[in-house]
Amino acid sequence: MGTIATQDLLDRATAQTSLDDFGDLPFRDALDRLVDSANHEAKLSEAGAERFAGSIIGYLVNRLKIVDYLKKHPDLLERPIEKPMFVFGMPRTGTTLTINMLASDPARRNYMRWEALSSVPPSKSSGYKDDERYLAEQQRIDMSQKYMPHLSAIHHEDADSPSEDQFAMAMSFCSQLFDSILDVPGYHKWFLHEADYEPAFRFQKMQLQLMQAENGGRWTLKNPWHPLYLDALTTVYPDAQLVMTHRDPLQVVGSACSLVNTVRPIYSDAVDGRRIADALMETFDLMIERQQAYRAKHGEDAIFDINYAEQVRDPVGMMAKVYDHFNEPLTAEAEAAMCACIAENPKGKHGKHKYTLEEFGVSEDEVRERYKDYREEYGFA
Repeated sequence: MGTIATQDLLDRATAQTSLDDFGDLPFRDALDRLVDSANHEAKLSEAGAERFAGSIIGYLVNRLKIVDYLKKHPDLLERPIEKPMFVFGMPRTGTTLTINMLASDPARRNYMRWEALSSVPPSKSSGYKDDERYLAEQQRIDMSQKYMPHLSAIHHEDADSPSEDQFAMAMSFCSQLFDSILDVPGYHKWFLHEADYEPAFRFQKMQLQLMQAENGGRWTLKNPWHPLYLDALTTVYPDAQLVMTHRDPLQVVGSACSLVNTVRPIYSDAVDGRRIADALMETFDLMIERQQAYRAKHGEDAIFDINYAEQVRDPVGMMAKVYDHFNEPLTAEAEAAMCACIAENPKGKHGKHKYTLEEFGVSEDEVRERYKDYREEYGFA
């Protein structure tokens, strides 16, 4: 495919939509940095370069359509996003279990994968399974599972599953998503240490305001990486409810590396397991450091903590603690739906995820030493 040109991506998105207004919030610098890293560092295969370019165009197309729709319906921007709940924590610590339980509550509004990727027009509260966007995304997922059946054992999603809201941040090209799918150290450094995350959250809020136009409820969102930017998140959502999941890093590091190692070959034939581990562990270091700094500033109660082992033992009981922490009732209807969710989705339903730390050049002793303080603080030592 050759070198990917940012302007070509913008032009192709414009051509697909006959729209050219990407909105006032900044994104071009982030996109330029991402494309430059992809071109010079990611060692993209020819097929991988095409997939990467296609995904970027998809995010640009959705951004164009969101901006256009909100220009035609500016009243939507006046509708509040009240007390949204954000679930986060190092990946593989129970964020998916938590969001699936919360999503069972019919009072909550979830960030479904299909509408996250194609948001215009906004979905209705029922009948969406006849929407061609939903059908197309489910078909794409089914095809992926056919060729990569092991991926479901690691992380299973359907088109209407509550997905990660980093898809919203991806439309501003300020998202850990890109750091996971590609080996892009330049972008990685910028994203962790230099990026301004607030514009990405402001555009995310615009997307949510559009998406709730005909399908409301309390927004409940998940993104493992939110500890990196809690200050920006709570600047945009000052009444946000924050929930963090925790699990022993001895179980987390290898599992997270395995997930990234499964996805990267889609884009590159040169995948290095130790480089994956180094980048992830640096990110985990910062996640721990920044959530601790946030608690030091706002108090320990600013974030509700979930211990993975405790949650697995009594998932509905843990949800009751979450609701109690935020002084909200867990209704009988919500509790029954959560029980049904657990019964319908037993552990291992989609297969067993097999991995070892050694696959990625990492030893248990290295993880124990690196996360000694964190493991002691949360009772994993």
